[in-house]
Amino acid sequence: MKKILFSLAAASLVYGASAVADVDLKVGGQAVVYYQTNDAGDNNLFGTGSKALGDTNSIANYGVQLDIGGDLGNGFVLGSQVSYLGTSGLETSIVRNTAQNDGGLNGLMGSTDALLLTQVNIAKVVGNTTVKLGRQELPKSLSPLAFSEGWNVFKNTFDAAVIINSDIPGVTLVGAAVGRANNSYDLGNWNSLQTTGTASAVDGAYMLTAQTSLIPLVTLTASYYALGDLNATAERDSASAIWVDAKLADKVLPLGLSLGLQGGQISPELSALDATTAMGAKLGLSPIDGLGVKVAYSTVNDGAVAMTNTGTGVKTPLYTQLIANQKGVRHDNNTIAAGLKYAFGGTGVFADYSISSDNSAADKDLSYVQAGVTTELSGINLLAAYINSKYGDDDAVSIVRVVARYAF
Repeated sequence: MKKILFSLAAASLVYGASAVADVDLKVGGQAVVYYQTNDAGDNNLFGTGSKALGDTNSIANYGVQLDIGGDLGNGFVLGSQVSYLGTSGLETSIVRNTAQNDGGLNGLMGSTDALLLTQVNIAKVVGNTTVKLGRQELPKSLSPLAFSEGWNVFKNTFDAAVIINSDIPGVTLVGAAVGRANNSYDLGNWNSLQTTGTASAVDGAYMLTAQTSLIPLVTLTASYYALGDLNATAERDSASAIWVDAKLADKVLPLGLSLGLQGGQISPELSALDATTAMGAKLGLSPIDGLGVKVAYSTVNDGAVAMTNTGTGVKTPLYTQLIANQKGVRHDNNTIAAGLKYAFGGTGVFADYSISSDNSAADKDLSYVQAGVTTELSGINLLAAYINSKYGDDDAVSIVRVVARYAF
């Protein structure tokens, strides 16, 4: 993170503004190279294929994200983020499509490079209360049903108004009015919030979250959402949603023990659509330094919608969510997931397995395994992962994902 001193007096000479002040801005960001390939259907791993024939199983992006923010004085804080998405010519050699785009890059490759304003907001701090208005990220820890996902090149963001208060010791209260979100696959496509399933459109949401650490060793988070126009028909059908998460973890617990319980429901208010209910539990152990072992369980009924992030319709808040198993865990299923990770030096290895009784895939169970390595090389964070998923007796599909990120 670098600091620059920006003079509004100089800016006034250009723009004719009358304000005169010096703003201490902080500048940072990241550069990313993202690559993924799969062998679904007739495709081959690492194959380039032909985009004209629909062979787009190998995808890649090169992106640079610039974060600019700083104290504007009188308790006001500026936050902004400019994101560049391109391919750096990768479409001419090893891929035929992008992992993330702005609505233009999903056409012929190389025809458009994307420059997007993915965040721009002003925050005001008064005592223990912060009000933040504008385009911003929302963390899953405080907004479990409308959150910014970090699995793709860059995180999706939201147009929202957020109030955070910590007047009560050990308690954080968050209120938000959430309008639009951009898609994890398409940062230039801004839409109302959405669910996955019979009901697919949400006009917007009001959220209230309370998080407390007053219970010894436990972090308890409870969220309530009021969703608008849930049903994508002529009948306007609002809905309510709740999500509760309780995590027990502390260094004093033996063997690095951690426990978690979660549950929630999305409930249409007016129509005959059935409510969707989900529950989950997890157990983690760290018997020796660097080693972590976990097992998790989740169940979701066959309600009208899937239990997904309403900002994207992709990932879930469930403990059983792995890199890419969301289609098996988000609706009408029971899932068991287990995994381990081991860190040594600046390198970590991981392996996870899950099996889901997934009725959304023609009553076929989903068997899913992932394994990979994370490391740091010359300040670059590297991820290399292999994923294999199989529905019933269908052919297994393999995915290889490689991501390099450099933060500055």
